Amino acid sequence: MACLKLDALALNGLWTSDHWERELSDPQRICIGIAARADTLLAMACGWVVLDELQITVLGVEPEHRRRGLGRTVLKRLLLDASSAGARHAILDVAEDNHGARTLYSAFGFQTVGRRDRYYRDGKSALIQSLEMQREMKLNSINSALSW
Repeated sequence: MACLKLDALALNGLWTSDHWERELSDPQRICIGIAARADTLLAMACGWVVLDELQITVLGVEPEHRRRGLGRTVLKRLLLDASSAGARHAILDVAEDNHGARTLYSAFGFQTVGRRDRYYRDGKSALIQSLEMQREMKLNSINSALSW
């Protein structure tokens, strides 16, 4: 499974194959991917919309392809698809020491609204970040600053 391979490379095996099967088969989930081949993902982002909130569950980019706009592309598509599904807010967790991801989220307008100490298996803390999608999209920060 391509998601599981990328998960192992980019996210240190965050999810199991059972978790990925549930994620990909649930019609309530939104998953976006950029593939090099049918069995190889370069980037992915997933989430689900609950009422008017997108909960971003995962975003990963193959390490050798980082800093090429792939994360930006899958995040933008995820936000746009979620907005079409009724989301007006987005929320995610990001490792406090993941400066690349935090820079990406900041470019979209995400702001830190909380912290989870020792949240990850390796003991690292997570920052909770939130985005008011409707406001940010009205200001065109997503569409103009982050063009395809």
